[in-house]
Amino acid sequence: MNIAEPLSLEALTAIEHLLTEEERMIRDSVRRFVREKFLPRAGRLYEDEQFPQDLIPQMAEMGLLGANLEGYGCAGMGAVAYGLALQELEYGDSGMRSFASVQGSLCMYPIWRYGNEEQKERFLPRMAKGEAIGCFGLTEPDSGSDPGSMTTYAVRDGNEWILNGAKMWITNAPFAHLAVVWAKVKEGDKAFGPETIRGFLVERGMNGFETPTVHGKMSLRASATGEIVLTDCRVPDANVLPGVKGLGGPLSCLNQARFGIAFAALGAAKSCYETAVSYARTRVQFGVPIAAKQLIQAQLVEMASEIVKGELLTFHYARLKELNKLTPQQVSLAKKNNVGWALEIARIARGILGGNGILLEYPVIRHMMNLESVYTYEGTNEVHTLILGKALTGIDAF
Repeated sequence: MNIAEPLSLEALTAIEHLLTEEERMIRDSVRRFVREKFLPRAGRLYEDEQFPQDLIPQMAEMGLLGANLEGYGCAGMGAVAYGLALQELEYGDSGMRSFASVQGSLCMYPIWRYGNEEQKERFLPRMAKGEAIGCFGLTEPDSGSDPGSMTTYAVRDGNEWILNGAKMWITNAPFAHLAVVWAKVKEGDKAFGPETIRGFLVERGMNGFETPTVHGKMSLRASATGEIVLTDCRVPDANVLPGVKGLGGPLSCLNQARFGIAFAALGAAKSCYETAVSYARTRVQFGVPIAAKQLIQAQLVEMASEIVKGELLTFHYARLKELNKLTPQQVSLAKKNNVGWALEIARIARGILGGNGILLEYPVIRHMMNLESVYTYEGTNEVHTLILGKALTGIDAF
């Protein structure tokens, strides 16, 4: 049987000429890093439930921490370059991309946008260098999609705040030096003032601040996930973000992260697709490669089609973001579409690999399990559906 070279996804998408030299350089450098430094031990890290902290200095050196922020030692990448970098990290593992997303979009971004100059100078340069690692404390054991129902409270005591509560499913928490914690506070009179939500910079070593590790995960095993437990934790006024009050603060951070996830999820999808194509071209059954079977080709065509459509969508939205014209509804559309299809592509690829699809020797099952979490975090698929439903009908169905 004559077997020709397969057409690449890049050739099918055909956006290479639309990228700047800098964008291609960033993508290619992160691609080499992931393939040389991470992928050879990706399966073992996943199996052992370990995040490769030894790679943090190299990620910082490439400008991947707070990559799209300006100043304070940050790389100042455009949205396309940033999205491509995250996509390459996700090609390796969602845990790698989650680390960078949380550090930049959820921890450095709120300090950069809502912090005062002293806070920015104190934290951001060290975080960009990977010398200080952050985590983001919003989700609680009983407060996920409805963050306004959080029960973590802060009460003023002189020039300090006393925080009590717990946060759950916190990426980077076990080894973070800093937590951006969102808590309800009483403005004015402690007992009768109206509630609002404020951001607190809780540092490792503050009394009453603990971050136990969450064990037993079947997803994102190569990501360090923990809790934040606050027991009469005293935080000075100097560590309160002055530039924001209310849910708009944490939600704006999530919107930054969601855009990155929408772009990045296609990296996992590409890994699964490329693995499926390679496997189908070499796996012989009934005397021919299974890639010669019409059903397999139909599946591969569907996978490639959805990756290309998702790539074009996020490329366009990234250019809009660079013009400050990207809306939250568009971010929800991209996150919902690309993550949903990435998960479906992983499942299809797992089927094409048959029994081998459940082995960590191949990346497919690892991506499939990771994407189950990505499907849920930074706004569940259902929440993004309702955001879009409200936008399209003008009626709030939450």
